[in-house]
Parts: sequence; structure tokens; C-alpha cells
Amino acid sequence: MYTRRQFLIGGFALYLSACGTSKRHAQISKGSLVSALGDSLTAGYGTTPNTAYPEVLAQLTGWQVQNDGVSGDQTSHILARLDSVLNKNPKLILLGIGGNDFLHRIPTEQTHKNLTQIITKIQRNNIPLVLIAEPHLTTGALITGQLSDHPIYAELAKQHKLPLFSDAWADILSDKSLKSDQIHANQTGYREFAEKLAKFLKEEGFLR
Repeated sequence: MYTRRQFLIGGFALYLSACGTSKRHAQISKGSLVSALGDSLTAGYGTTPNTAYPEVLAQLTGWQVQNDGVSGDQTSHILARLDSVLNKNPKLILLGIGGNDFLHRIPTEQTHKNLTQIITKIQRNNIPLVLIAEPHLTTGALITGQLSDHPIYAELAKQHKLPLFSDAWADILSDKSLKSDQIHANQTGYREFAEKLAKFLKEEGFLR
């Protein structure tokens, strides 16, 4: 027979085990192929190829992180080339796209529609996906240098039940010491992004 004290202790232990200690996603083993899919922030504009964030992340995780970033890409471009990425059968996709849509004033409804199609197609292929938030690049934000995530990412993450890596690009691109120009990181900035992302992936359970 449990005493009342034993019952309370056991219940508290179960409560703790259910609150944040269990990982939400399956661990991805070292050597696995991971796609970093996105625009110039993924491609590493402003630094060298071997210091872009996917290469740094590969060093930190032991994964084969494929740099599928293309400078200038919008959400429509990712949608058009998504099949070529899916055909490689990556174990995880890190999706960071949308900044160029905001810069070129693509209607938010169209960006939302494109991102929804990209996410849906990846999920239908049973590939885990992490959504990476990009800054809301308004004229005012670029003048002040104080950037914040576009709200579209939080909406989509909630809608599709996705892990959202938020605030990293906004924070880095708000710090002059971490930038190569107004909208791109420098070598130090890309490394900081990769380190923060690796920590996030570990917290989510993808990485040991």
C-alpha cells in the first residue's frame, strides 16, 4: 500500500518526466544526410563555402549537411526545386526561406501559400522538418538595424506542428559585429547561427 507521501512523490516524478525531459523527435545518427534548404543565408553569402552555416553544423553534429541554399531564392524557387532535394532522401530538412519574398514585396498570402505547399510536400514524404524563421525585412527595420522574425513562421509552425528555430537570424543581423552587409552574416555570425541551431536540435531530440 502506498502512503500518501509516496503517492505524492511518485506523482511528482511522473509530472517531471512529462514536462520537458523527454525528447520530441527521433535522434538522427552521425553520418546521416541532412539538407539545409534555403536562400543566401543558407548558401553563406558574405563568407567562404567552408564557413557557411551548413558546413559548420556538419562539424558540430557529425551529419553530412548538404548546402542546398541558393542566393536570391524565393519560396517559389524552393517549391520548383524541392523534388531534387527530396530525391536525395535526407533524414532531416532545415528550411530557411522567405527573406527575399519580403524584400521583393511578394504578397504575404502568396508566400504563405508557397511555404504551405513546401511543408506539406516534405511531410507527405515523411521527412522530419525544422522551420527556420527569417527576419521581417522592412525599410524601417533595415534603417534601424533592429530586426525581428516575420510572424508568418510562428503561424505555420503552429498550423503544421513543426519545431520552429526562431530569433537567431534576427538577433545576428541586428548586431553589426556579426554582419557582412545589411542582410547577411559574416563568418562569425554564421558560426554563431550554427552553434545556436545545434543546441536547438539537441533540445528537440534530433541530436545527442
